[in-house]
Amino acid sequence: MQTPSYIALSRQTALWRQMDVVATNVANMNTPGYKAEGMMFSEYLARSRGSEGAGSDRLSYTIDFGTVRDLARGPMEATGNPLDLALNGEGYFEVETDFGRFYTRNGRLMLDQDGMIVTSSGHPVMSTDDTPFFIAPNETTVTVARDGTVSTENGAIGQLRVVSFEDEQALLRVQAGMYDAGEQEAQDVARVTVEQGMLEGSNVEPTAQITHMIQVHRAYESVQRMIEAESERQKQAIKTFTGSSGA
Repeated sequence: MQTPSYIALSRQTALWRQMDVVATNVANMNTPGYKAEGMMFSEYLARSRGSEGAGSDRLSYTIDFGTVRDLARGPMEATGNPLDLALNGEGYFEVETDFGRFYTRNGRLMLDQDGMIVTSSGHPVMSTDDTPFFIAPNETTVTVARDGTVSTENGAIGQLRVVSFEDEQALLRVQAGMYDAGEQEAQDVARVTVEQGMLEGSNVEPTAQITHMIQVHRAYESVQRMIEAESERQKQAIKTFTGSSGA
């Protein structure tokens, strides 16, 4: 494979990964608290073989070296459900999973069969006392104050733990709207603002993402045509060379 093919392949590989990121955004446009992601690209310049000096030709390769997350808050949506919670400001809810503590801004909560407050995936939401919340069978009213204090008609039962991180971009998305902090330490948010009966929507802009998907698809097809044309050029060159050598 010659240099033009290597350059085209680097671009095509980056486009394939970009399509995967855009498709994930589109799939999560209705996931509460989801943050859109985008690719980060870099240009790698290499001197072409046999060229020297300041004015020598350079080859440009495409390198994708990660994703960047749009941390802008999504639109606030009123639901009237007392177990739908939205964070009006910084922070993430802390949840317990089989793989350790994960973090999310998706406040679509519910009660499981044991009366425990869990996420829509069934993960317990944690309190500042490092325990989950349980609602007794005879308790029918759940109130969440703006500071995250959870109460029933029988009184307060705990306060939601809301945390922040030094580098939110370093959080690893493990599933829709849920993140693994890795080696980062979770820091309690000093001033928590929780909105009961509300959900923070995804900050994905559907029209922009679908338009982007079409653009990436067309660019990928264009590079594919270039690779096929370059392959055909090489075949013709080899055919011409072997034919002239045999003459």
